[in-house]
Amino acid sequence: MNSTISDLMHSPVMTLTRHQTVGHARALMKEHDVSALPLVTPDGELAGIVTASDLIEDHADGKPVSTFAKKRVFTVRPDDGPHVAARIMRNHGLHHVVVLDRDDSGSRVTGMVSSFDLLRLVEDHRFVMKNAPTPSKRANART
Repeated sequence: MNSTISDLMHSPVMTLTRHQTVGHARALMKEHDVSALPLVTPDGELAGIVTASDLIEDHADGKPVSTFAKKRVFTVRPDDGPHVAARIMRNHGLHHVVVLDRDDSGSRVTGMVSSFDLLRLVEDHRFVMKNAPTPSKRANART
């Protein structure tokens, strides 16, 4: 079975808008047991991301999340393979990527994939293990 991001992602996704506060973000993360929330515009376009590690800093509960949200957000598409998300996370030291579905009207946040989702894929054995390389006959003949 070839898994895709849509098989792994969590959906629907709780999101924040720029005017929402640190206190609101903390409450959403706790209530929904998540550690990252995409920041979206009023039109639903992706504008940033707030993670639990961003909230470790001493931000006042009333501070708008837009003042510190990361603007650079790494994304994948629902039909991408899990290896795409894994490569992005590994190369950039991330624990989450946002899933964007793009169509003629633009793009919208449709899910999130975390490093835990990728670990669950491995744990459930929903991956194809490659065989280890075998020694060549030429190498065996020399011994």
